[in-house]
Amino acid sequence: MGCQINENSYIEWNVYKGDPTSSSYSQLNQINRENVNNLEVAWVYNSGDQRPAGSQANPIIVNGVVYLTTPGIKVAALDAKYGELLWIFDPFEGKNPVSVNRGVTYWEENEDKRIFFTADSYLYALDAETGSLVTTFGNEGSVDLREGLERDPALLSVGATSPGIVFENLLILGSSVGEGFNASPGHIRAFNTKTGEIEWMFHTIPHPGEEGAETWGEQAWQVAGAANNWSGMSLDVEREIVYVPTGSSAPDFYTPGTRGPGKHSYANSILALDANTGEYVWHYQVVHHDLWDYDLPAPPNLVTIEQNGREIDALAQVTKHGFVFVLDRETGEPIFPIEERAVPQSNIDGEESWPTQPFPVKPEPFVRQHISEDDLTNISPEAREFALQRYRELNYKGLFTPVGERETLFFPGTRGGALWGGASFDPETAMLYINANEYGNTFRLTKVSEPSIDIDNSLARGQNIYRVNCASCHSQPGGPEPTQFPSMVNVKERFSKSQIMEIMETGQGGKMPAFPYLSEEEKEAIVEYLFNVDEIEPVEASNEQGTEVDSSFTYTVDFAYRSFLDEEGYPATKPPWGTLNAIDLNTGELVWKVPLGEYSELTEREIPVTGTPNMGGSLVTAGGLVFIGATADEKFRAFDKNTGEILWEYQLPAVGYAVPSTYEIDGEQYVIIAATGGTRAGNSESDAFIAFSLPEQ
Repeated sequence: MGCQINENSYIEWNVYKGDPTSSSYSQLNQINRENVNNLEVAWVYNSGDQRPAGSQANPIIVNGVVYLTTPGIKVAALDAKYGELLWIFDPFEGKNPVSVNRGVTYWEENEDKRIFFTADSYLYALDAETGSLVTTFGNEGSVDLREGLERDPALLSVGATSPGIVFENLLILGSSVGEGFNASPGHIRAFNTKTGEIEWMFHTIPHPGEEGAETWGEQAWQVAGAANNWSGMSLDVEREIVYVPTGSSAPDFYTPGTRGPGKHSYANSILALDANTGEYVWHYQVVHHDLWDYDLPAPPNLVTIEQNGREIDALAQVTKHGFVFVLDRETGEPIFPIEERAVPQSNIDGEESWPTQPFPVKPEPFVRQHISEDDLTNISPEAREFALQRYRELNYKGLFTPVGERETLFFPGTRGGALWGGASFDPETAMLYINANEYGNTFRLTKVSEPSIDIDNSLARGQNIYRVNCASCHSQPGGPEPTQFPSMVNVKERFSKSQIMEIMETGQGGKMPAFPYLSEEEKEAIVEYLFNVDEIEPVEASNEQGTEVDSSFTYTVDFAYRSFLDEEGYPATKPPWGTLNAIDLNTGELVWKVPLGEYSELTEREIPVTGTPNMGGSLVTAGGLVFIGATADEKFRAFDKNTGEILWEYQLPAVGYAVPSTYEIDGEQYVIIAATGGTRAGNSESDAFIAFSLPEQ
């Protein structure tokens, strides 16, 4: 019952990231070090719905069928040998999707075989053989994820970008929610795979009387949001424990009036829950009172390692700030020492940042965690001078510098170290493979003041409301790019006024909330401001959320997620900017590190390979290979897993912004990757899913 580990688990790839342990490992070895250079395209599936967000899907393969989600967030079922389309399901029926999706989940019981996937705010159940809705599930085949969270569904924006995980007749699912004021709570839920009913729920923001509530402000359970699992989870089938990594609580960067003082238990934590009931087993918090958006970005790898002749069942959790936390699976106790060390403190009025943070002694960090002037870019004298001026302008005291009213540097930034592709783990060697980013982001808070403007002026009023409700993600509409989320620069050339109004009224797939607490007049004022931003002088923001908040809520995010770049648009630190790393989990030692990705224009200038920013993940095989796309140069590569040497590479039509899969059918091994690009990569768009195999003998 459900999708369990069996003798085919490492052959079929029937779960997101390969198996319930999130290993991203395959025991297949037909494709190996000796012959990988002969790989050729076996088939290509063009979905016909490319869009800027691309597809981040890690395809699963069950009973000879590939199941994936397209850039348009349709579910496609393909013949695994030939790539021919068997069926497709479109939840939007011609409307434009607003989110991304990393794949689907499979469940079966006897002849009942289902595919579960999420799109915007809905969880769907499909017949795995036909693609039709299973009408006995939820409301005619779907469940509204905004319902059942113990807050008014009309005020919530909830989706899920990563697949859930199946345990027996339960689909355990996290969520993707907003990161600003009025974000939805990120409670973990288990849905009945047959009916869609919620069987259990764990409060990641504890309610009064629940353990952990004392680590939050008194009203946090009602007004704080997030502390959500957007990155997926792992399952120990034998122990019946699900391991759930969580992100920061919301709003990001500033806590008075919402999250309040304290460690904020269960946010930024690895949660171990009883898969049957959702009951608490243990948790380990990797960031206290998060002010840096250091969400846990990927499912933990469930591993077995050896120390002093003893085998230990553990988990390895990679982080955005470049650590690997290795914990005992049963108790949550660290396998290697972890020290609480003093960190910089906030100087923002009312903010009570936590005095210490956990630092694993081993494994050593897989990215740089502190930079000085000596660490700034050296690709040219001009680039270095520009970076040096920028660095000296910034507020920066090292890792865990809280954001302030002066533009503040986070390094590593919120885009890595590790990201949602996570790590792959070889159970034969206890080697963990992590692709990582090494560049920073800058942020700034602004003090909320009484209006210093004529409130009847719609442009000035719109600017005030925008800065309080929108700037934390989108930055200022006339400000510099890039930001992490879609920029509002020249927004009027990309959207009509009515389209922007609709987005504010409905939200976008859980990541961007709706704004039901804003009046029509307030939303219209935002639109007028965006369309006429060049006509207004900068002003101080005022507290016009349209919602009652604590009087201590006196700051808002002026801008966020700006990349720390040189004048040419490259990262302002010395290369490497993207790396692939191999860590021996038996010893905690870094075995090798190599640049991942290349800027050909820099190589032509005789600059050594720098690596590029990368998003996606790796696949490791018994054939001695690590496969990975993810890089801005739009290549798909195979590395020797023992040395880090590149053995094969292929030029994709767009960035392989995803985790690859591998499977065997009729004695032939295939490797498949989504090669569809994505807005944040800034490169090509495509609708292609490409499968590779060896030539016929």
